[in-house]
Amino acid sequence: FCDMYTQPQKKFRARPEDEILNEIRQAAALGPRFEKVFLADGDAMVLPVRRLVNILQAIREHLPWVTRVGAYCLPRNIRKKTAEEMAEMASLGLGILYVGAESGDDQVLEFIDKGETWRSTLDALVKIKEAGIKSSVMILNGMGGVKYSDQHAVNSASLMNEAQPDFLSTLVVSYPMGDQRVVAGFNGEYQLPDQMQLFLELKNLISRLELTNTVFRSDHASNYLPLRGTLGKDKAQMLSQLDMALEGRIALRQEWQRGL
Repeated sequence: FCDMYTQPQKKFRARPEDEILNEIRQAAALGPRFEKVFLADGDAMVLPVRRLVNILQAIREHLPWVTRVGAYCLPRNIRKKTAEEMAEMASLGLGILYVGAESGDDQVLEFIDKGETWRSTLDALVKIKEAGIKSSVMILNGMGGVKYSDQHAVNSASLMNEAQPDFLSTLVVSYPMGDQRVVAGFNGEYQLPDQMQLFLELKNLISRLELTNTVFRSDHASNYLPLRGTLGKDKAQMLSQLDMALEGRIALRQEWQRGL
């Protein structure tokens, strides 16, 4: 799903710290009904470390039953934080970061104006891992269009092989608001892959993945073929399912079931 590349970016602003800390205190009144907290709505890691530490300390103080705190993050916001700062946040309960890599191909990343590269994304994922924080990475199936599909799959696999994330997911790119901006970004060369081309790209990606213990999911509503398992032990099974999809021998999600 790729609505972020088809319309102007929504304005982001950090909420006042007192407001957030007050909400944490209010949540304490609910009691131990939840074990996980997510720092919504945008990329919480854009905040200064001091603010993040204060928030994490407040969660630990007022919500002692919480076992894990998670947040979205862009690689560039990890780059701004030292290894020591990341480790401190991990010690305070920051347990997982969701990284929207989208692609591991530098040319595709430039076309979509991601502001990241293969190297910058890898550096962030390595720093996350070294801090003892889990990473969940998202790759967009179809992000390179038809023309750049192969290099998108090859370089995305290369990035994941180097990073060895804890979780990896793929979502199918789509443009419910129109694809004018993404076509312009690709200099008019973008063509959305059809269903079979998406399966071939995903097969290309998975066949090149050499992961030792990464939980893989492509079961988001956007995917025509839900896949789940652990890579690498379930790699052959996933490739077999993709072959059956390409041969028309397995049931797929219909368009109305994709929730787009």
